[in-house]
This record gives sequence, structure tokens and C-alpha cells, in this order.
Amino acid sequence: MTAITDMPDLPRAARRPQIGNPVLRWLRTNLFSSIPNGILTVVLLAVLGKGVFSFVQWGIANAVWLTPANDSSACKAMRGLGACWAIIPEKYRFILFGTYPFDEQWRPALSVVLFIALFFLSTRRALWRRELAFLWIGALALISVLMWGGVFGLSFVSQDRWGGLPVTLILATFGLAFGFPLGILVALGRRSKLPAIRSLSVFYVELIRGVPLVSLLFMASVMFPLFMPAGFNIDKLLRAQIAIILFAGAYLAEVIRGGLQAVPRGQYEAADALGLSYWRKHRLVVLPQAIRHVIPPLVNTFIAFFKDTSLVLIIGIFDLLTTAKTAIIDPAWQQFSVEVYIFVAAIYFVFCFAMSRYSRSLEATGGR
Repeated sequence: MTAITDMPDLPRAARRPQIGNPVLRWLRTNLFSSIPNGILTVVLLAVLGKGVFSFVQWGIANAVWLTPANDSSACKAMRGLGACWAIIPEKYRFILFGTYPFDEQWRPALSVVLFIALFFLSTRRALWRRELAFLWIGALALISVLMWGGVFGLSFVSQDRWGGLPVTLILATFGLAFGFPLGILVALGRRSKLPAIRSLSVFYVELIRGVPLVSLLFMASVMFPLFMPAGFNIDKLLRAQIAIILFAGAYLAEVIRGGLQAVPRGQYEAADALGLSYWRKHRLVVLPQAIRHVIPPLVNTFIAFFKDTSLVLIIGIFDLLTTAKTAIIDPAWQQFSVEVYIFVAAIYFVFCFAMSRYSRSLEATGGR
């Protein structure tokens, strides 16, 4: 019988039996591993505790939650001591839907619900089939009918009356839905062997990325109609949408190009050996791997563009942030802008955090 004379060559810490409370062990390892780390942890916890206590006292304990209609006297009496959340139920319909006709605001509300439902269904990988594209087309058509009206007994509402969260979702959704395929084409164009296509792609990316989105919105609003035939007018929401699509396409192109460069050369050679055409090679072999490599920067770009839709304020479009700013023009509620901005920030956070969490799940599964 052979005796076991040697133990596996493990680190001493790994061979030492783990005893004691696991919570205390985690605290000792991560927060109090040394005297400087312990001091820093205590200081940060004290600052965090003070901030949380102050916010709870201001935002919950001393807050005013409801007041009589358009009466802010109770809030003014607590000015500086507690938050005035009563401004939210007073102004939330204008913040969310802008100047859309009051009696018809169920239509933009239903449109927001449809957008959220589409986003949720699109995260279910079991539904990633051709039918999902048809579902998107049908839902977007229904959203257009709801927002515009003029058919099925719905009164017509011009785009000048649109505002709030539906406008933000429309600009972000269509901007990314059209900007993403545009970015793929431009990224492939930058790697093309044809000098004309490569030069045109480089010129487009460098031109768009070399100017701020604000200037593109101004150009789309002021200059774009000059290139249209006489008598042909495009409303400012569509002009802003075109500018956002072009801007998103240029930035997404660089992200996707980085993913294309990360695909091993052998994958291209293997696809060529199978006799795949250029487009089939990229659709079936190269692009799925490239996009998998750049999921984090892609989602980071999506989140940035979702927030950048607030810049349409400069051309007179009432997105969510703009309606929030306009809501506090009312002299009775002018002093309580902080509460409105916190409410709007919470809405932005929910959407951005959902995108971030979904990105993490895609990374964990390799995008499959």
C-alpha cells in the first residue's frame, strides 16, 4: 500500500481552517485589512451616515406630501426644513406629457407602457426571432396612431403639443434603432479595401465626432430645411431625430470597429474557407463575435445617448427634462425645483440602471 507523504502545494492561508463568523471575516478582509484602511472605512461610513440621516430628515420626516390644489403655503412654511413632494402630484402630468391635451393624456401614457413592454420583451432571448421584429413594427405603428391621432375617432394632436417622457423615449429608441445599423455599415466601411468607401466612412466619423451634438441639432433645425424642395417641410422633431441618428451612428461605428479588430484573423479565414460571401461572413461569423466583445462600451453609449436627448431643448422640443424645467415656472412652486429634479433624475436612473443590469447579464452569458 502506498502512503501519502506529500500534501498539495497550497498557500498557507488556503490550508488554514476558516473559522469564525463569515460576516466578520468579510469585514476584516475587505474593510479593515489594515489600520489605514480601517480609518478610511470609518471616515467614509461617518460621512455616508450623516448624508443618509440628513436626507431622511429632509426628504421623509419633515416632508410635505400633499397640499390642497395649487396651494403651496404648507411647503413654504417648511422651506429649508423639509422637502415639498406635493409638487409632484401637482405637476406630474405636465412633467410626463407636456402640453399634450389634458383629456387625451391617456394616449401618451399608453405609448410609454408600450415602449416599456417592447423593451422588456426584447430582453427575453427566447423571443429573439423574426416575429419580434414584426411585433416592434406593429407596436411602433400603434404608438404613432396614439400620439398623432386623426384616425379611429382619435383627435389629431400635432407634434408641437408632444412633450415629456414619450418624446424622450421616441428620440432615444429611434435614434439607437437606426443609429446601430448605420454604425455597423460605417464600421465595415472603415475596414473596406475600396478607397472611396473607406475615405467616405472616415470623413463621416471624423466630421460628426468633431462637433458637439448641440451644433448638429442647430444644423438640422436651421440648415436642413434649406436643402428640401420648395413647399416640403419637415417638423422639428423629425429633424432632431435625424441629427441624433447621425450622431449615434458615428460613435457606435467606432465602438463596433473596435470589436471587429478584436475578432481573430482565423475567424475571417475560416469563413472564407467555407465559401461564405462577404455579407454572410460578417452576419454569421464576424459581427456576432465583434458585438460580444464590445457589449460594455455599447451599453455605455446607449445610456449616454438616452441622456443626451435632453439637448433637444435648444431647438424648442419639450423632452422630459425640459417639461420639468417648465413646470417650476409657476410662481407658486418656483422655490421647489430640487424635488422636481430628483423626480426626473429617478426616472432617468430607472431606465439607465435597467440597461446597465441587462448589459451585465449579457456579459455573464457571453451575449448568447
